[in-house]
Amino acid sequence: MRRFLVRVVTLAAAATSLAAPAAPSTAAAVQGLAFRPLSYNTNGYNWGGYAAQGSGFSSVSASWTEPAATCNSTNDLYAPWVGIDGYGSSSVEQTGVATDCSSGSPVNQAWYEMYPAAPVYLSLSSYPVSAGDHISASVTYAGSSRYTLKLTDSSKGWTYTTTKSTSAQRTSAEVIIESPTGAYPDFGTLNFTSATVNGKSLGSFSPVALDPSSSSGYEATTSGLGSGGTSFSETFLQE
Repeated sequence: MRRFLVRVVTLAAAATSLAAPAAPSTAAAVQGLAFRPLSYNTNGYNWGGYAAQGSGFSSVSASWTEPAATCNSTNDLYAPWVGIDGYGSSSVEQTGVATDCSSGSPVNQAWYEMYPAAPVYLSLSSYPVSAGDHISASVTYAGSSRYTLKLTDSSKGWTYTTTKSTSAQRTSAEVIIESPTGAYPDFGTLNFTSATVNGKSLGSFSPVALDPSSSSGYEATTSGLGSGGTSFSETFLQE
C-alpha cells in the first residue's frame, strides 16, 4: 500500500482546564492539554497512524497492548486513541489511554474527549491501566448528534462507556497516536489490531498514513497495513 506523509500548518493552542474525576497530581491531567484536531496541533506534525476520509462515518474501533514507556523528559506525553472527525474538521470524538511523564515517571490514564470540550480523565483507582494491559477502544455514532465512547481494559477487567452529544461532521475516522506536547516518551513499538471503520477493515477506506515529526525529524514511523487491513504498528524513533 502506498503511504503518504502528511504535513499540516498548525495553529497556536491554548491550554484547557480539565474535567478530571479523582485525578491525582501525577496524572496526565496535570499537563492541561487537549488531544486536538490535526490542524490545531502546535508542535510539529504530531499525529501518527491512519485516517480514513469521506462522509457519514458511524463507528471506529481498534485494540492494542499498552506499551511500557520510558520517559525522556517531564514534557513527554502521548496517547494511542480511536476517534471520529479531527482530520480536516474542527471537532474530535475520541477515547484512549494517555501516558504522561510530568512526574518524572510514566503514568497511564484512561480518558475520552469530545473536542472542543475539555478531555475527561478517568480515576486511576477505578480504571487503572498498566503496561502490558490489553486495551480495546471504540467510538460509535448513536444518532441525533450522540456518540457512544467505550474503553475496555480486559487485563484489569473494567469497561467504561459514556454517551455524549455534540455537533460534528463525521468526515473522518482515525486510529492514531498523538503527543499534544510534541514530545513522545520511548514507547518502543505499539501494535494496533482489529482496526475497523463502519464495521469494515480500516484498509477498506484507503486511509491516509501519517508519521509524527518535529523540527528534529521524525518521532515515530507508521507501518503499512497488515493483511486484511486491520493491523499496523507505530515504532518510536526519537523524542
